[in-house]
Amino acid sequence: MQGSRESSFPNCLILQITPQRSLKRRPVNHLRAGQQGKYTLQDRNIFMGKLRAKDKETDIHVSSQDAAFTQGIGLLCSGPRKRGKKNRKEKPEMPEELPRLVIEKSADPEQNLLFYLRKVLHLTGTKYSCGEGGCGSCTVMVSRYNPKNKKIHHYPVTACLVPICSLYGAAVTTVEGVGSIKTRIHPVQERLAKCHGTQCGFCSPGMVMSIYTLLRNHPEPTPDQITKALGGNLCRCTGYRLIVESGKTFSEESTVCQRKGSGKCCMDQEEKSLVNKEEKICTKLYNEDEFQPFDPSQEPIFPPELIRMAEDPNKRRLTFQGKRTTWITSVTLSDLLELKVNFPEAPLVMGNTEVGPRIKFEDEFYPVFITPLGLPELYFVDNTDNGVTIGAGYSLAQLNDALAYIVSEQPKEQTKTYRGLLKHLRTLAGPQIRNMATLGGHVVSRPNYSDLNPILAAGNAIINLISKDGERQIPLDSKFLERAPEANLKSEEIVLSVSIPHSTKWHFVSGMRLAQCRENAFAIVNAGMSVKFEDGTDTIKDLQMFYGSVGPTVVSASQTCKQLIGRQWDDQMLSDACRLVLDEIYIPPAAEGGMVEYRRTLIISLLFKFYLKVRRGLNKMDPQKFPDIPEKFMSALEDFPIEAPQGIQMFQCVDPLQPPQDPVGHPVMHESAIKHATGEAVYVDDMPPIAQELFLVPVTSTRAHAKIILIDVSEALALPGVVDVITAEDVPGDNNPQEEILYAQNEVICVGQIVCTVAADTHAHAKEAAKQVKITYEDIEPRIITIEQALEHNSFLTAERKIEQGNVELAFKHVDQIIEGEVHVEGQEHFYMETQTILAIPKAEDKEMVIHLGTQYPTHVQEFVATALNVPRSRIACHMRRAGGAFGGKASKPALLAAIAAVAANKTGRPIRFILERGDDMLITAGRHPLLGKYKIGFMNNGVIKCADVEYYVNGGCTPDESELVIELVVLRSENAYYIPNFRCRGRACKTNLPSNTAFRGFGFPQSIVVVEAYITAVASQCNVSPEEIREINMYKRISKTAYKEMFNPEPLRRCWKECLEKSSFYARKRVAEEFNKKNYWKKKGLSVIPMKFTVGVPQTYYNQAAALVHIYLDGSVLVIHGGCEFGQGLYTKMIQVASRELNIPSSYIHQYETSTITVPNALFTAASMGTDVNGKAVQNACQILMARLQPIIRKNPQGRWEDWIEKAFEESISLSTTGYFKGYQTNMDWKNEEGHAFPYFTYGVSCSEVEVDCLTGAHKLLRTDIFMDASFSINPAVDIGQVEGGFIQGMGLYTTEELKYSPEGVLYSRGTNDYKIPAVAEIPEELYVTLVHSQNPIAIYSSKGLGESGMFLGSSVFFAIQDAVTAARRERGLTTTFTLNSPATPELIRMNCMDQFTEMIPRDDPSTFTPWSIRVS
Repeated sequence: MQGSRESSFPNCLILQITPQRSLKRRPVNHLRAGQQGKYTLQDRNIFMGKLRAKDKETDIHVSSQDAAFTQGIGLLCSGPRKRGKKNRKEKPEMPEELPRLVIEKSADPEQNLLFYLRKVLHLTGTKYSCGEGGCGSCTVMVSRYNPKNKKIHHYPVTACLVPICSLYGAAVTTVEGVGSIKTRIHPVQERLAKCHGTQCGFCSPGMVMSIYTLLRNHPEPTPDQITKALGGNLCRCTGYRLIVESGKTFSEESTVCQRKGSGKCCMDQEEKSLVNKEEKICTKLYNEDEFQPFDPSQEPIFPPELIRMAEDPNKRRLTFQGKRTTWITSVTLSDLLELKVNFPEAPLVMGNTEVGPRIKFEDEFYPVFITPLGLPELYFVDNTDNGVTIGAGYSLAQLNDALAYIVSEQPKEQTKTYRGLLKHLRTLAGPQIRNMATLGGHVVSRPNYSDLNPILAAGNAIINLISKDGERQIPLDSKFLERAPEANLKSEEIVLSVSIPHSTKWHFVSGMRLAQCRENAFAIVNAGMSVKFEDGTDTIKDLQMFYGSVGPTVVSASQTCKQLIGRQWDDQMLSDACRLVLDEIYIPPAAEGGMVEYRRTLIISLLFKFYLKVRRGLNKMDPQKFPDIPEKFMSALEDFPIEAPQGIQMFQCVDPLQPPQDPVGHPVMHESAIKHATGEAVYVDDMPPIAQELFLVPVTSTRAHAKIILIDVSEALALPGVVDVITAEDVPGDNNPQEEILYAQNEVICVGQIVCTVAADTHAHAKEAAKQVKITYEDIEPRIITIEQALEHNSFLTAERKIEQGNVELAFKHVDQIIEGEVHVEGQEHFYMETQTILAIPKAEDKEMVIHLGTQYPTHVQEFVATALNVPRSRIACHMRRAGGAFGGKASKPALLAAIAAVAANKTGRPIRFILERGDDMLITAGRHPLLGKYKIGFMNNGVIKCADVEYYVNGGCTPDESELVIELVVLRSENAYYIPNFRCRGRACKTNLPSNTAFRGFGFPQSIVVVEAYITAVASQCNVSPEEIREINMYKRISKTAYKEMFNPEPLRRCWKECLEKSSFYARKRVAEEFNKKNYWKKKGLSVIPMKFTVGVPQTYYNQAAALVHIYLDGSVLVIHGGCEFGQGLYTKMIQVASRELNIPSSYIHQYETSTITVPNALFTAASMGTDVNGKAVQNACQILMARLQPIIRKNPQGRWEDWIEKAFEESISLSTTGYFKGYQTNMDWKNEEGHAFPYFTYGVSCSEVEVDCLTGAHKLLRTDIFMDASFSINPAVDIGQVEGGFIQGMGLYTTEELKYSPEGVLYSRGTNDYKIPAVAEIPEELYVTLVHSQNPIAIYSSKGLGESGMFLGSSVFFAIQDAVTAARRERGLTTTFTLNSPATPELIRMNCMDQFTEMIPRDDPSTFTPWSIRVS
């Protein structure tokens, strides 16, 4: 960078294109100070460079002799450059894009890197999704040079938490800098795309950056390193395995399953296989030979200027002055200490993982931030004979590396504390946060959920402090952790380092934790414990126990420990310890976080684990003196490991006689996959700013049911940048379309209902103003939150739906046994990675409005907007290119939100950008319907079910939304795979004061069939036979009619069932699991195999219609448009395949445009697994019409080229454009007579899962899943398998980790990644085998089947495998094996159903004496 030019414009933003040629890229580790390196091809690195501004005093004076200097931030990124002609002999090839130097003179301390990339530099590849560092969508790579060891450190961070001012001296690589379709894509991007690791694509840039950063540090990573690198990235679509698979292609280790070293695949077809011998089965979805080679030496070099900056001996303090805050970067320790004296209340920001979320979510404000810049005094490891001292500036990732090295070098008895820390560091947050958060910051912030502080305290760690007055040490003990005033840091002190003593021979230290999921989740309870014995004995000399997440701080059981000094380490001591610790650590019944009885149980369960570990350790030291623990208890000692997933996918190979250019049946890559991986796929908020656009932020109700007394917007309107506040009075048309409500008027009927919106020039201004809107309420009774409350008040949204066959009442009189029960299935958040996003643009003429958004139903959006604005629908143009996930959550909700945005655009006359933050999205849009199922089942002693009476109630929320359709489908699908001759099912949607629940993948089926399988399991328990036997006995076996008299053939179901049992080795594995269970008391294995009879579509014919528009241009290229929406399910990809086959041209000739109400009017929703079915038929129809028109031309010139035929057709005035239409499957349902042809066809599937459960904590591990899905003929096996796997993992989340928590007042607590845990990569099966079973489905296009939803319910095999494991535990404990396990099967439910002496010990409270923190709403 050029200092003179920079200093010439001290107050300007300077954008400078710096022409540099691309030289040969040197490996980073060969680069040393002073080398003249150059930037290289497709390098979009952004680096924060040094700006030498004119010396001048700033507003902040640190001391009289040391003025701070205002600094700018230099950034290097790339700008486009057209390639010119060149003489290859004279000069090297110039890059497609040259670096672009951006000098930011007004860096704002309140601005984070994500905002700066997206809104200032307009690099939109990095995505916003959660805004709290929990999802990984905004992952970028930061690189820093260490002048001490002359090495460059690459590490991933979440840009949403990184203050722009903290990046001085760092290089930042975004997904654009890795590769681009405009220049050259990187092997990471290529392989993620070609391995089918993208679906909606919104998480893909973050996935790319996590793998890319790993490769920069480990060019040949192991599968475990790849899995670990992805631990901080969430994906809602794929199910992760294919993403991991793409990373494994860089590993030298085989990705093929080799069973027990035999070299044979566990899924090899055997002689007795049921697969038709004439069908060739394929197992590879991609061809590795197509991958470009990966050469790590060709990566961009680190900017030499930054090396010179880092080694500059004359560094000076940096000050960045924002509008409201000041950021001061100190470069010496003495300067830092001086700053702490002058600004004692200023936070010391290192990783910003603690301060950043507090600012965003708790509205904290700091006028001054202080940060040290690479101070060597804070970054060191000092290993002595007595222990190790680690600098406070070390990130948790660096701490991990340092401890791992020490453990490898030191005797095992000295490293017990370090190993305890390492175990927790593996699962603490994700890699991005571990690379940002620092040891000092974590220690001094003292979060009550800290995983490290309890272990550090148990290990007698010392905190080394420093201030201008000198150094001192304080123990990291109970006083410090419990925030005793005398143990707090002084305001002018900072943490210099933490000293951790070595453990000794007779000193045992251990850490334990339990969280909702295994990685990147706050602990429900964690503990650090240590015990010292008198040498050579088991007499307690010293004992320490620290617990996290059981109170407002980490808590020490100090009184318990004192009373146990001098005791022997035996069972009586354990019994007394449990009693004492429960008395000392009291969790109130209404404690924040809930799960009170579970957390009480964990306190002593974790103590028991520690007791066993110490007993085991003593025995190893002296087996003669100290007895070992029982062999059956051994498995309780170890936590479940996180293994790299593996698996095989099997599908029908394409007929070898099929023409090579016909793509149907091939595993074709998603048409936008490369763009997903490079960040160049454009989502709504990636669209460039529009002149005069405003940002909209909603103001939502804080009451569940109340009258609005007053809306005071005066303070909001007075704030800078605020243009207007929009309320119900501003709606020109109907504020209540189809019984929905745009803006609350007069009263609110749920927490989260939109009362008004604020339009301002920036999102920050709108958000701040929204906080200043004051609403006065008066509560109204009743307030109905749960289904039980709705039933009490007779509060319903819909009439009852019922189907019945046989004589149910009579049949109950002639059965051997009758059981009754009820099952609760809680709701689910869609958690699409792209939150609801709308761009509404008012046009100058004719009251036209253009809407850009992600939706499944543009016609519905058009309808609501037109109704709200009181204009004809023809004036509203809705555009939908792609959405970052949907799952039903973008079917009806976008219409409501788009109408709200359109009203704001109409009132202000300016474009409106309306983007819901994650918390608002979860609060406002709701999700899957919670369900209560009640059943009464009559059966014979041999397990044959003769009659069933089932009732379903769903919590619909406050308005109808899709509740009627959901309850209809619940009732119609209520049999699942079983024939019960006397069957009655009734269902109703309840009206409550919760946000309206809506469509969600499976439309009620995933909830309701849990009830069916629950009563199947209960019957099995009563008959003392296995659940799979009861399923086999009662499963449909021949061509039959459903309870609503629809004929179907269950042969594919039976085939999937038999295939699954055989190929999964179910019975052999079950015997192995039974042997395991006999030998292990505290861990149990469980297996379950679950069949599925699912339906696609809806029972109204007009909902199944579709249209398409196909243009052929004179160069032979083809444009295909249809009414279907693409949100990751591969619809656009399949439509290209259909058009390619029908027109008999290569796919490369075909382009697919956005879905729009302008091109294809009146399109129905893309949902119910029907997207390909109906739109494929419409596209097929259009192409066949065009081909019919071309036939005379082709007959005259059969050997001609496509282009020749098109040119000739044009010359003969033959139209090359047409619409296609599909009338729809003829479906109907007569609810009065309870019969109909409700669905076009059925899909079938079977899933077998095996789990292992920790009975002491409730944790579980999914070991293996086998899925057999009736795909009929798969148009695209890669897409279909991706849908099956993704649906399965999403379903697994519904049934295990995803728990929505509501207050008794109807407030949703779960509003982000910290509170709501969708499955992460650590949760997926260690082994996953998917087989697409071939059958016939002549009604559908190319005999295919819609598989978008069916995989969802198969996730329940995990739920029932957990129940099987819990049943084994209960059986061994002498408890009844007939019990109800509600969904989700969280660690809490698992543990509390595995009742034992510890669950019996805990105190229990009378429910009538307190109001719980949270309640279930099903």
